[in-house]
Amino acid sequence: MTTTTDTHCPYCSLQCGMRLRTGPEVGAAGAEVLERPGFPVNRGALCGKGRSAPALLARDVRLTGPLLRDRPGGPLRSAGWPEALDRVAEGLAGVRERHGADAVGVFGGGGLTNEKAYQLGKFARVVLRTANIDYNGRFCMSSAAAAHRRAFGLDRGLPFPLEDIPHTDCLILVGANPAETMPPALRYFRELRENGGTLIVVDPRRTRTAAEADLHLQPRPGGDLALALGLLHLVIADGLVDEEFVAARTTGFDRARAAAMAHWPDRVERLTGVPVARLREAAALFGRAATGMVLTARGPEQQSKGTDTVGAWIDLCLATGKAGRPRSGYGCLTGQGNGQGGREHGQKADQLPGYRSIEDPAARAHVAGVWGVDPETLPGAGRSAYELLDGLGQPGGVRALLLAGSNPVVSAPNAGHVAGRLRALDLLVVADPVLSETARLADVVLPVTQWAEEDGTTTNLEGRVILRRRALDPPEGVRSELWVLRELAARLGVVDGFPAEAEPVFDELRRASAGGDADYAGISYRRIAAEDGVFWPCPDTAHPGTPRLFLDRFATPDGRARFAGVTHRPAAEEPDRDYPLYLTTGRVLAQYQSGAQTRRVPELNAAAPGPFVELHPRLAARLAVGEGELVSVTSRRGRAVAPARVTDTIRPDTVFMPFHWPGAGRANTLTNPALDPVSRMPEFKLCAVRVERAEGEAS
Repeated sequence: MTTTTDTHCPYCSLQCGMRLRTGPEVGAAGAEVLERPGFPVNRGALCGKGRSAPALLARDVRLTGPLLRDRPGGPLRSAGWPEALDRVAEGLAGVRERHGADAVGVFGGGGLTNEKAYQLGKFARVVLRTANIDYNGRFCMSSAAAAHRRAFGLDRGLPFPLEDIPHTDCLILVGANPAETMPPALRYFRELRENGGTLIVVDPRRTRTAAEADLHLQPRPGGDLALALGLLHLVIADGLVDEEFVAARTTGFDRARAAAMAHWPDRVERLTGVPVARLREAAALFGRAATGMVLTARGPEQQSKGTDTVGAWIDLCLATGKAGRPRSGYGCLTGQGNGQGGREHGQKADQLPGYRSIEDPAARAHVAGVWGVDPETLPGAGRSAYELLDGLGQPGGVRALLLAGSNPVVSAPNAGHVAGRLRALDLLVVADPVLSETARLADVVLPVTQWAEEDGTTTNLEGRVILRRRALDPPEGVRSELWVLRELAARLGVVDGFPAEAEPVFDELRRASAGGDADYAGISYRRIAAEDGVFWPCPDTAHPGTPRLFLDRFATPDGRARFAGVTHRPAAEEPDRDYPLYLTTGRVLAQYQSGAQTRRVPELNAAAPGPFVELHPRLAARLAVGEGELVSVTSRRGRAVAPARVTDTIRPDTVFMPFHWPGAGRANTLTNPALDPVSRMPEFKLCAVRVERAEGEAS
C-alpha cells in the first residue's frame, strides 16, 4: 500500500519539512520525497540533498547486519546481533575493570535525534560511569554557544525565528555561505533585500552568498575579530551608540569601548586587508539602521579565538541597541541537523540535560532524581572532543570507545593523527548506517536505523523542536541506537531506564530538562505535530513556547546583557617563510559534512565528485599551475593532493579546500587542532600552508 508521511530532511539545521511517499512501486529505496508547503521554515523548498535523501535507504548502499573483527588488523566479518552485543559489552566491561571507568569513552554526533543524544549521555554516566563523553558538535557551534551564554546567559542558535530576517533593516552575515550549505534559507536574505534591507557579507571568498550582498567585506582568514572591533570603533567614533539601550540593558560597555578604541581604521585595514572606505561604509550602514542583525557561522567560530570573535560581533549589536528587540539581534547559523538539540541534553563533556552544568550540585540532584540514581555516582566533566580523540589509547586516556553518528577520520582536525589514535584503541565500536571511514577501523560495527525508519525529535537552528516520523521499516538486520543502548545496558547490569522506543525517552527528557535553560517540559509529540514544532523554552503544557528570546530581559542574573570587551590577537598559526599561505576549509553545495552519506548518492557525487584546491589566478601563475592540474598543499601536520580550481573569487594569499573527502585530498589532514581556551573549538578555519605543483601524482 502506498502511504505518505510528514517528516523532515535528515541533513542541515533547517530541518526542512518534507513529505515521504512510500510503497513497493516507489523504487529501490521504497520512498520518494514530495514537497510539504505548509511547514514554515522552508515552505516546500528543498535542496538537492534533501530531495535525494531516500537514496541512502536502499539496501545496496548501507549496512544491513553487524560486523566483527576477530583479530587486530584482520578483516571485518558478518555476525549476528547477540554475538556483536556480547563482544561490545564484554569489551567495555573488561577495559573498565582493568583501567577504570574513565578509560571507557563515548563520542556522539550532532545528527542524532534528541532522544538518542539524551540516552547516549545517560548511558555514559549511569551505565559506564565515565566522564568521557563528547560529540562532534564541539567542532561546529561551541564557540558561538560559549559567547552566547557569556553575553546573554543562554545559548540558542537563533533567538528569533527565520521569518524575522526579511524584516530587519541591515544584516551582517559573517563567515556563512547559506547559498551552498542551506539553500532553502537563501530566500530569507533575498526577501530582506526585496523589502529594502541591506545585506553585508563577510567572507575571504566571494561565495554564491557574497554575490547576493549589497556589500562584501573580504578579510584575510583570522581577521574577523579585528574587523568586528574596527566596526565597533567607527560606530563609537561616529556617535552611533544607542546610549539609552546600553545604560538600561547592558553591563561592561566601558571595557568594550576601550578595546574598540585600540582598533582604529588604519590598523584594522592592516590586520584584515579590508580597505578603510569599506569599513566606514559597513559601520554606517549597520550603525544607522533602525533594526539590525549579525549572524555568524563556522568562519569566525572555528578559530582558536572563536569565542572572543563572536563576542566582538555581539558587542557591535549591543552598542547599537540591536539585541533584545524585535527584528534585531545576534544569532548563529547552526550547522548539523540537530546541532542545537545535540548540545542541550547530555552529549557534551560538561553538560547534563536541559543545558545544565554537570558541576552544579542542584543540576546533578535534579537529573539524578529523574534517573533514579545517587547524585554522588554521576561523574564530573570529561575531556572535550579533540582532547578526547587526541588521548585515545594513551596512558590515562580512553582505551575503549563507543562512537555514534560521527566520522572523525575525515572530519576531525589533524585527521591523520586522529586515525592513528583510533587504531591504538583496545576496542572501537561504531554505530552507523553506512561503512564510513571510521567504521572501517572498528572492531565492531553496528548497523543502525535512519531518519525515515524511526520516530524522534530534533531541534532546528531557531530552537524549534520538530518531529521526524517513521515512514517505513528498516532492513531486517538493522536496529535503532535506542535498542542498542537498551541491550548493552542490560548486559552491563542496568535493566531499567533504557526503553527502545523514542516517545518514552522524550517524555523522560522533558522531566530531566524541566527548570533548565533548555526547558522542554511543556513539549509533547502530539503538540509538535499539531503546531509545526514548538520553540523552547516551554516550561509547561499551557505555555505557548518562546519563538523570540530576550525581549523583556536577558537570561543573566541581573537581566542585562554583558559586553565581552575583547581585543584582537593573531591565530595560533600565521603564515611564514616556510608556509606562506592561509588555508581555509568549508563545504560545497552537493556534499555534506564528512560525506559519508552524500558520497553514496550518485546524483550528488556527479555534481561534486572529489576534492579540489581553490586558488587565485596570481598564485596559480606564480606556481605555473593551470585549471585541473594537481597541486599539493602542505601544513605542519601533513600533505594533501587535489586538482587546482583557479578563480578570482578568493584572496591571493588564501587557498580553499572542501572537507568532505578522505584519502589524498583530505583537507583535515592539514588543519590545526589548536583549541579555543573557552569553547575548546579547534582552529579548522585557518592554518599556514605551502602550495606546489604535484606532477606525476594521483589525486
